[in-house]
Amino acid sequence: MHLKEGVDLKLTIPDELIEKYFCNQLPSGFSELLELQGSLMCHPNQHPSLITAYLPNVLDWLHESEMPKVFEENPCNIPVLLYDNKLSTDQLLFHYDGTLASADLIKNFIELFQNNIRSSKATIISPSFIPKAKQRDEQELIQLISEHTYETSFIKFNFTRIGDFWSYAVKHKCTMLVTSKNYQADLAKVLFHFYKGGMWYNNLSFYLSY
Repeated sequence: MHLKEGVDLKLTIPDELIEKYFCNQLPSGFSELLELQGSLMCHPNQHPSLITAYLPNVLDWLHESEMPKVFEENPCNIPVLLYDNKLSTDQLLFHYDGTLASADLIKNFIELFQNNIRSSKATIISPSFIPKAKQRDEQELIQLISEHTYETSFIKFNFTRIGDFWSYAVKHKCTMLVTSKNYQADLAKVLFHFYKGGMWYNNLSFYLSY
C-alpha cells in the first residue's frame, strides 16, 4: 500500500480491512467515532498518524493461511491499532522495555490519544533491572503517563515474550496493550493460536508502533 506524500506502508493486511487517520491528536470520543465512520482527516496534506483494523476481521484473514503472517512486511513508524469488540482506553497496559525507542512510542501514544485517556487507568510494565543511567528516563515516563491518565500503576516484571504481556492483559482485564512493532510476528502467532479459544478476551486492543 502506498500512502500520500511518499509514505510507504507495506501492510500484508488487505486494504479493505483498514482505515487511515490523519490527526496529530485524535478527537475526544474516538472510540465512538471509530464505529460511526471510517477514515478521518483533521489536517490536509498530512501523513497518516494511525492505521486501524477490526481485529476479528484480521484474525479471520490470518486463519486463511496455515501459518500466521506478520501484519506489516517492512514496519514503518505509523502506528497500527487492532481493536476488538469495542475500542476502549479504560485500562491501558504499557510495555516499556527500557529503550529509548520504547519510551518514544509511549510518548507518541500519549500525544495521539491524550484527549481520550484522561479517565484511564494505566499500568506500566518495566524490566526488573534498568541501568542507573536510564532510571531518570523511566521516572520521567512514569510521570508523563501519570499526568495524562486518571490512575497509574508501575510494575517490575522480567517478561521476555509478548505472550506474557497478552496473558497479563487478559488476566487483569486490560483494554489496550501498547507495545512495539518489533513483537508483531510473535503477537500474530499468539492471536492465531488463541483466537476463538477458551482464553480469548474480546475487549483487548493492540497499539503497535516504533
